[in-house]
Amino acid sequence: MEIVTMGKVTVAARIENLQDIHLADGSALPAEQIRAVDVTDALVDTGATLLSLPRWLVQQLGLKRTRTARTAAGIVQFSIYDAVRLTVQDRDCIIEVAEIPDDCPVLIGQVPLEMLDFVVDTAGQKLIGNPDHGGKQMIDLF
Repeated sequence: MEIVTMGKVTVAARIENLQDIHLADGSALPAEQIRAVDVTDALVDTGATLLSLPRWLVQQLGLKRTRTARTAAGIVQFSIYDAVRLTVQDRDCIIEVAEIPDDCPVLIGQVPLEMLDFVVDTAGQKLIGNPDHGGKQMIDLF
């Protein structure tokens, strides 16, 4: 019997302030002033729901809080922030941000994975394009 140890999957990601992108598209903000961060070690976490960023990255991106949420684990409140554009492996999506403590890594949860149309190859410890869609990004609208 072969025992496979599942490891963590990390990816490089670019996260950009969506409001800044819209301002730059309308020529109200120079493109080089779009607030963005590049991370090399975002943790893919299929147990998480949204894109979760440490507080210091939320502040660096200048995101505004939109609402507060509670977790299923009990009364643990955390904030939901403005949407950002998340880019992973040349695929992008628009997603709201959940704030997590500063000592946590960037977490890419199930919703952005579905929007980016990735599946987790746990044995290969990487993200792959959804085989049901020939590996190409596709959005299901049903």
